[in-house]
Amino acid sequence: MKHEIQFSGHKNIRSLHQKTIEITKDSSLTVNGDCIVGVNASHACDDLPIELKNKLQDSKCKVKFSLKVGDYVFTVHGKGSPDLVLNHKTDIVIRKSSFTCPRTLAIQCDKASDVIPREIITMLQDPKTKGLLIIEV
Repeated sequence: MKHEIQFSGHKNIRSLHQKTIEITKDSSLTVNGDCIVGVNASHACDDLPIELKNKLQDSKCKVKFSLKVGDYVFTVHGKGSPDLVLNHKTDIVIRKSSFTCPRTLAIQCDKASDVIPREIITMLQDPKTKGLLIIEV
């Protein structure tokens, strides 16, 4: 199963967080949101199809995230969990840890925002840049 989420860049994207990657439906972003890589997202956790949520809530679920910006693709692998609530109205967070909350889409991911290539982040610092988060389970 595959699901795509569109998002936009923002001048305050820094992508320095060592444990998470986040996209949000919010249109504003302060420099404190250093895990956020996209704003104006087309979906948050609550908007995802029920079939996808059901798969993500399986402890055996392996999930692949592809962050596409221009000609660049950054890939992250993580896991699902029966503890995922998946009902946050504005945010999606993928985590290296096993922490779950309504914003958490996947846990035990192999990368965080601090290792996203700086070429991608530079592009995302332009509000006109469009990105795509592809979720595959």
